[in-house]
Amino acid sequence: MVYRVEVTSQDIMASRFGISPLMVTKNALWVLSGKKESGEWQTWAGRMREPYQRLLLTHPGLGAMVTLFRERYYNADFPAPPPTGVNSSFETELAVVRATPVAQAHHEIARNLEGMPRPSGAVRDVLFSPDVVRLFAEALRAAWEEIVAPVWPRFHAILERDVVHRAGRLATYGWAAALDDLNPRIRWHPDGVIEVQAHSPGETHRLDGRGLLFVPTVFPVGVSSYLEDRWPYAIGYPARGTGIPHEAPDGLAELIGRTRTLVLLELATPATTTQLVTLLELGLGTVGGHIAALRRAGLVTGSRVGRGVLYHRTALGDSLVSPPGLRP
Repeated sequence: MVYRVEVTSQDIMASRFGISPLMVTKNALWVLSGKKESGEWQTWAGRMREPYQRLLLTHPGLGAMVTLFRERYYNADFPAPPPTGVNSSFETELAVVRATPVAQAHHEIARNLEGMPRPSGAVRDVLFSPDVVRLFAEALRAAWEEIVAPVWPRFHAILERDVVHRAGRLATYGWAAALDDLNPRIRWHPDGVIEVQAHSPGETHRLDGRGLLFVPTVFPVGVSSYLEDRWPYAIGYPARGTGIPHEAPDGLAELIGRTRTLVLLELATPATTTQLVTLLELGLGTVGGHIAALRRAGLVTGSRVGRGVLYHRTALGDSLVSPPGLRP
């Protein structure tokens, strides 16, 4: 099935991007539960499976929540509502979860379970408990603190880089450019319609000038959507740049140095100096010096975005990192 989202020129002005630590935490649970592939985060996921298993034993809400996960069909919204802005804090988002009326949570859970195998009695007891909102919130907090928060600076740098890149494309070139390579299940039609493939019944939604909220995640979990009137209309999608290879052609590091090679590789997706500092775990002065050297050599260029500068490789930089014989 396909559902359609009708947009107008006013919706471009109202559309925005958000970064959600809570949604990333829930996506991490998808991966660690084995219901999604870990992709580029295989090594990280391997380290985190022991803490995840420990949390399953100590937080009954976690196992019950994971039981609800299913692809392309409706998933309960209240455990990870859309964020309010680019830099919503985890605590702010968790407060929204905690404020969910129990009746609403039970309604979403019942809808989620439609068509699924009947869960065990112990899981059903949690799902339809009067304490289910509190149990889910406690599980999400524990998962954030134990699993996601330690690596959040790197996750945030990847997400912020994607937001800056894609927001610029939306503002400058429109919907077709912003949705290009977002996800194979999302298509833009020139008549002003976004089509999303899903197993849910085909419906048509109108933004009516409210715009759309785009929320990237670092995990390869596919596309998710929030099309309920009580939430901002939102689409979640995997961010660009999570799987940047850090292997260069033989001899490049000898030619320009290992660190400059790493900077050049990371700029497969445009980034600011601050983002590179986090992604490469280097000092600001070190990164700035290497960027300056790469710019003088004509391998990197920068364009101002707001108060910052977004750096990207030039055609010459691309040719060094990926010579013609090595390009796909």
